[in-house]
Amino acid sequence: MAEFLIGSHVSMKGKDMFLGSAQEAAQYGENVFMIYTGAPQNTRRKPIDELNIPAGKQFMADHNQRAVVIHAPYVVNLGNTTKPQNYAFAVEFLTNEVKRAAALGATQIVLHPGAHVGAGPDAAIAQIAKGLDEILAAADEPVQIALETMAGKGTEVGRNFEELAAIMDATAANDRLSVCFDTCHTSDAGYAIATDFDGVLNEFDHVIGVDKLKVVHLNDSKNPQGSHKDRHTNIGLGTLGFDVLNSVAHHPQLTAVPKIMETPVIGPDRKHGVNPHGYEVAMLKAQRFNPDLEADVLAAKPVDEFLTRQ
Repeated sequence: MAEFLIGSHVSMKGKDMFLGSAQEAAQYGENVFMIYTGAPQNTRRKPIDELNIPAGKQFMADHNQRAVVIHAPYVVNLGNTTKPQNYAFAVEFLTNEVKRAAALGATQIVLHPGAHVGAGPDAAIAQIAKGLDEILAAADEPVQIALETMAGKGTEVGRNFEELAAIMDATAANDRLSVCFDTCHTSDAGYAIATDFDGVLNEFDHVIGVDKLKVVHLNDSKNPQGSHKDRHTNIGLGTLGFDVLNSVAHHPQLTAVPKIMETPVIGPDRKHGVNPHGYEVAMLKAQRFNPDLEADVLAAKPVDEFLTRQ
């Protein structure tokens, strides 16, 4: 039986850096995890030799952690045709991000494709493809850029499978591209994740190819299908629900794909909330929903205690 690959976004900061990321993932019972190589809201990055990579890789090997996924910062926009300087900077940054990912041992960099900022999706798609070719020509490391399925808010590109396919078809480096399938985004974009995930996956296979699906962002949604809002919530507490997300997590066509949660803290706000990822991992491993998830997280109860309840 294939190993169940489950993890979450974890931090990389302080003196421990990558080692700290792997340790945090282990604390939650995760065998895969995702990191930003620096703050997601900016592009300041430390040199590779300051990321504490050897110690992190050794910890991963010692604790049966199978993969690390990199998420590019969301402020980088290859699709902006109105500000050439932004495009040039995005190409330069992402070229270096490929090199950082390779040094960390990652094979996938998740990238929000970009936004057309009023110029229209066709113009953005052409420029995104051009940028990806420039990046991948300059960085020959064995890393794929995983274009993320988007919710379609604002002028985002990647709001449907056809737009992602158009980007990939326009590149010369199609074999260096993959897809990150976000369950919240794809539902918010209008796909019937909650009622017909198999049908959606079949459509994805016909438009792009399921072999291109290399990362799943496993997130519940605060909003109904087609809302174009992009607001994540905790596993089982949103409009997708536990049963649907559990079936995605254990889907037989996706067994080799890391499932990464980007679910929010539970509590009054981000600063004062409690991280729920260990509890969510336990639910998904057991394939049983904990109806007391929020209360248990806030009370700091043992993550597996709910399994003994009738």
